[in-house]
Amino acid sequence: MAENVLLRMEGICKSFPGVKALDNVQLSVRAGTVHALMGENGAGKSTLMKCLFGIYQKDAGHIYLEGKEVNYKSSRDALDHGVAMVHQELNQALKRTVMDNMWLGRYPKVVKGLPFVSDKQMYDDTMAVFKDLGIDNVNPRTVMSKMPVSQRQMVEIAKAVSFKSKIIVFDEPTSSLNEQEVEHLFKIIDMLRKRGCGIVYISHKMAEIKRISDDITIMRDGQYITTRPTAELSMNDIIKLMVGRELTNVYPPKDNPVGTENMMEVEGLTAEYSHLKDVSFKLKKGEILGVAGLDGSGRTELLENIFGNATRRSGTIKLEENVVGNWSPRESIKNGFALVTEERRATGIMGILSVRENTCISSLKDYLSGLFLSDKKMSSATDSMIQAMHTKTPSQKTKIASLSGGNQQKVILGRWLLTKPKVLLLDEPTRGIDVGAKYEIYTLIQEMAKEGRSVIMVSSEMPELLGVCNRILVMSGGRLAGEVDADNTTQEEIMALAAKFA
Repeated sequence: MAENVLLRMEGICKSFPGVKALDNVQLSVRAGTVHALMGENGAGKSTLMKCLFGIYQKDAGHIYLEGKEVNYKSSRDALDHGVAMVHQELNQALKRTVMDNMWLGRYPKVVKGLPFVSDKQMYDDTMAVFKDLGIDNVNPRTVMSKMPVSQRQMVEIAKAVSFKSKIIVFDEPTSSLNEQEVEHLFKIIDMLRKRGCGIVYISHKMAEIKRISDDITIMRDGQYITTRPTAELSMNDIIKLMVGRELTNVYPPKDNPVGTENMMEVEGLTAEYSHLKDVSFKLKKGEILGVAGLDGSGRTELLENIFGNATRRSGTIKLEENVVGNWSPRESIKNGFALVTEERRATGIMGILSVRENTCISSLKDYLSGLFLSDKKMSSATDSMIQAMHTKTPSQKTKIASLSGGNQQKVILGRWLLTKPKVLLLDEPTRGIDVGAKYEIYTLIQEMAKEGRSVIMVSSEMPELLGVCNRILVMSGGRLAGEVDADNTTQEEIMALAAKFA
């Protein structure tokens, strides 16, 4: 393993209005190694990498690449000089093809100097990168919007590799990948490591970090805590350094009393424009119901059809014995449903609006004072959610887009809790969230169930479903493959059901 330092960041500081995001942070990445960067949401990990990548300009400090001081003015500047970044929140041209996204801003020309793009060269170059990385399930001519998030993530990884970068930053790269795709990603990272690249790997998944990384740097509240060889740290050591306290339990106790009455009944649910077909199940009052399945199994489609976010061909939904239409999100909210979507940036937050506006948007009628909205009522409601969710934000008026991904997720959850839903639908609610914040969200889910409300939770992480849920539905090929008692099943049994119709 190469011992030479490829990237060195020293004394990095960065402030935003009302908050010092980075305070004298340091990072050293050796060539041919994977360096994990860890910390709670809001610790400053992504901000540090954006300072490296030229998205933000640092206020103080020095960055050295191969011993030479650098200060990239833009992400294109960073890419041209050997630094690439795969972002947690995908930002792609969804109406363009895969190969358009791969070569955007550097299209191969038919004749150099003329503005004519060589379609054949672009296709061949894309296929060459895919072949090198073993990606054989993506057509370069496919429009991005027609692919699942996991495939779009692999395209983004391929694009970063195509720049032949010396440093590649992976920010929560497995948050939308299934187990098979995670294994593929690890093979790609291992190949890059052998080529002498330095990999900065940001993730909240402890098992991944222990398996793939050589060194770990831990940050807390915008400050550098320590850098240690991965082999020297146990998972408990990492958690304690991250959160500054002991965290003895990953999941809160399952002490929500599941009622005998049905909160909701779904009969023969079939979607119009997806492969979801003839799904039937019952949800008890006070129950936390998990939904497992492989990528493309119909998990997300199930929640979207229940919430009226997708067109339903047939089937009925009953809430407390009464048939409800739920033909649109507006109707569903009135009926007592709430949905936290999988892709918070695309379908969850309104980035140009403040934390307060994002918190109150789904329950505006509760803040009316005559004909006008009461700023006092909205402020009070937002304060209660910030405190309940332990959201890190400079103020209520801060634009939500400037918060970390995990804190954005907390705002979204707070928004729906204010609507006091009878049925809360959660699609990957802890995606990209640190272990401390995950526990807080699990606790909130438990509290809702104890109040007699019901929760349906989709998750790609089976330990999470087993640790939080009372019962688990398993989807396969758009159909319900079976259901299991979360306390009396195994991951192997769930996987066998998930492959039933795949």
